[in-house]
Amino acid sequence: MTTAAPAKTQYEAIIGLETHCQLSTETKIFSNSSTKFGATPNTNIDPICMGMPGVLPVLNQKVLEYAVKAGLALNCQIAPYSKFDRKQYFYPDLPKNYQISQYDLPIAEHGSLEIELSDDEGNPIRKTIGITRLHMEEDAGKLVHAGSDRLAGSTYSLVDFNRAGVPLIEIVSEPDLRSGQEAAEYAQELRRIVRYIGVSDGNMQEGSLRCDVNISVRPVGQKEFGTKVEIKNMNSFNAIQKAIEYEIDRQIAAVEAGKSIIQETRLWEEGSQRTISMRTKEGSSDYRYFPEPDLPPIEVSTEQLEQWRSELAELPAQKRHRYESELGLSAYDARVLTDDRQVAEYFETTVAANANPKQAANWVMGDIAAYLKTEKLAITEIALKPETLAELINLIDDDTISGKIAKEILPELLSQGGSARELVERKGLIKISDPNELSTIIDEVLAANPKELEQYRNGKTKLQGFFVGQVMKKTSGRADPKLTNQILGKKLKGD
Repeated sequence: MTTAAPAKTQYEAIIGLETHCQLSTETKIFSNSSTKFGATPNTNIDPICMGMPGVLPVLNQKVLEYAVKAGLALNCQIAPYSKFDRKQYFYPDLPKNYQISQYDLPIAEHGSLEIELSDDEGNPIRKTIGITRLHMEEDAGKLVHAGSDRLAGSTYSLVDFNRAGVPLIEIVSEPDLRSGQEAAEYAQELRRIVRYIGVSDGNMQEGSLRCDVNISVRPVGQKEFGTKVEIKNMNSFNAIQKAIEYEIDRQIAAVEAGKSIIQETRLWEEGSQRTISMRTKEGSSDYRYFPEPDLPPIEVSTEQLEQWRSELAELPAQKRHRYESELGLSAYDARVLTDDRQVAEYFETTVAANANPKQAANWVMGDIAAYLKTEKLAITEIALKPETLAELINLIDDDTISGKIAKEILPELLSQGGSARELVERKGLIKISDPNELSTIIDEVLAANPKELEQYRNGKTKLQGFFVGQVMKKTSGRADPKLTNQILGKKLKGD
């Protein structure tokens, strides 16, 4: 008798993200130095961000405004009273040897964010991810490990303090994510939100948005979490997803083999597509937090809070729901159109100019998006105004021109602008819808192709498409397709 092999234990991942988002202020969080990216190393510095003796930090009011707006956009409770703390952090690119952050009284807590995925049939799957907290803090500088100096005979590193003191908000999610795909979508939605409300550019390649992942695995049905591992050094949404998928497999394999998971910080190695150990993980006690003595507590009045709330733009999730419920767009169309605020606003202006929403969506997501990609332009940089796109769509809808003609003139409108109707009239491209004129043209086409006409009447009826093509060629695409087929069909049958 053969004993059945035991069923393999099913595991689930418990994932949370800590996201550092650089705020788009012109100056640093506690001083007047510029935050401009790409400046010559060690030029955007001052005594405050360099931690010189005797200097005092002063909170940038715009940083507080942006942090509160981000908290509101993430459905957080804004603290009427919060404070800054010193986080002891000894590292070469942190001049003071501590970081000014927020610990037990952050500016915002208890929020949420909606992510949207698709099932195998393209139907939307929506999930709400909790936000534990959002707090303000200053960034550290940047170390450049330059390798070996042949003259000195040793390795060395360079430090650039331009980023020291750049304002950040750290957004900590609840451990509500269960896959790499969910985590990547969470990070993308977070970037959409901060871009929509104008508090950050979210450029990952410039370090404006940086995500650390906390991940553990546990058998399905177990309440207790497994041992948490942190993953750093991920500079793209694709890397976030791949790193999580790799780490889930690594941890499950270790548990199945009877090995212990170590609480540690690991790095994502892009080249080998794996995570590698960096260091054992510090706890909050290692940072020895205490209230920052050089900064007063922060109080946000109800009046100020409501003023900032009123200035918030409509958020991506709100737009997606509205596009589906009010404009009748599919979940896919709504998702693509709302990914970028400028694209969404262009689309909405087109619809407001009386364009059919579905047709406007098709043009924006199709031909216009292809042009933007080829020319490496933003939608705000093209000459085609939303009102002109609406005019073009309506010229098609009222049978003034065909869709083919519209596509032919689109490149000129995109590059030079102007009126779609005036361009059509100037080029003589108005659709031919006069039955008598079309009948004459069709007679000429049939007379010019006697061989094909005979083949058609001998049973090769598919040749009707050939004749339609000849009519379109003769009229440069201006012939009304429906009317052309009707008249042609009768003439081919000898009616």
